[in-house]
Amino acid sequence: MTTKERSLAKGSPAPGPVPEGIIRVYSMRYCPFAHRARLVLAAKGIKHDLININTMNKPEWFLDKNPFGMVPTLENSRGQVIYESPIVCDYLDEVYPGKNLTPKDPFQKAQQKMLLEHFNKAWPLLFKIVSVKKNNSEEASDLKTEFLEKLMKFDEVLAKKKSPFFGGNEVSMIDYMMWPFFERFSVFEVME
Repeated sequence: MTTKERSLAKGSPAPGPVPEGIIRVYSMRYCPFAHRARLVLAAKGIKHDLININTMNKPEWFLDKNPFGMVPTLENSRGQVIYESPIVCDYLDEVYPGKNLTPKDPFQKAQQKMLLEHFNKAWPLLFKIVSVKKNNSEEASDLKTEFLEKLMKFDEVLAKKKSPFFGGNEVSMIDYMMWPFFERFSVFEVME
């Protein structure tokens, strides 16, 4: 993996073409969505070029690659671009060799997708809690209660599975989709 440590912002020149045999990942160091893709890249041992984007002050050329200006965004040597973290991660799992991170069994795959849908409805409460915390502590408290109730459902799912990971006895795609958010909970000071 090669990486550009500083993030590219408005006015930064576009990187050259993606070299044959690697994939380029446009990322942002602290973004949980981009973290999902980086976890999958590492799990599968995919050779890649990592370019950090300043998501608050995006380079103009980046919007030509992804009109929504979001990370992660993948680009291959043919100039094909893919974005949206679940789609990026599924693509990487399907296209690149190595251990399959997504179950082949349609029922197990559906179970993981359902769990991700519920998770995707729970984590946005974190941002709501932070945004109302200073101005309305009662609303923040109510949101925190709602969030913790939703979080407990995931604890129940894990307990029923009797396994260390949401996907079973080994880390799988669902775990990579959820981990970046669990890792950041302490930053939001929700558990206190």
